[in-house]
Amino acid sequence: MKYRVMIEQDEDGIFVAEVPALPGCISQGNTRKEALNNIQEAVSVYLESLKAHDDPVPPPIYEEIIEVV
Repeated sequence: MKYRVMIEQDEDGIFVAEVPALPGCISQGNTRKEALNNIQEAVSVYLESLKAHDDPVPPPIYEEIIEVV
């Protein structure tokens, strides 16, 4: 499954990763790579929790990226 991950660097230089489709699913890291690894683990745990509680799992996303000149 694929989910959109938004990554922003905060005022302290920490990279914060958030998954908009999964409310409250947020992680961070000292680098973008670390933040991505951490959010991937957070998403996995989040989805396991949804399944364990018989809550609906949000569908994966399908998106395209376009370039505007």
